[in-house]
Amino acid sequence: MLGQLFPERIFSRKLNPSADKRLRLAQARAEESVVQAHVENALMFVDNLAEDLPFDRAIETYVRVMGIPEPLASTVVTRTLVVLGEDLVPYHRRSAESTRPEETGRPPLRLDDASDARVRTIRRA
Repeated sequence: MLGQLFPERIFSRKLNPSADKRLRLAQARAEESVVQAHVENALMFVDNLAEDLPFDRAIETYVRVMGIPEPLASTVVTRTLVVLGEDLVPYHRRSAESTRPEETGRPPLRLDDASDARVRTIRRA
């Protein structure tokens, strides 16, 4: 019955690759905004309950009260702890000399190589 109301030719189930990529990027940005909003609110919870609860219990209380589901809850807790920890344990940046691949034993990341090769292949065709 729904097939008659929503014909396949109007609402196709498969998106073209470009639209699918844009959709996934927009979804990732939206999910990141949700996580950031939860982190900011959890930090406010920690500040407001500082006299009554330790910070870890305040974060757990926030997650429980808000009913945040599990994969998202772990992310919110971790990022909130990172923000709180930035004041207690400052991050020391390594000098550029100590992060060379030959010294760390790891090869450099080349995230754009595959996409660059694909673009060059498309331009040649």
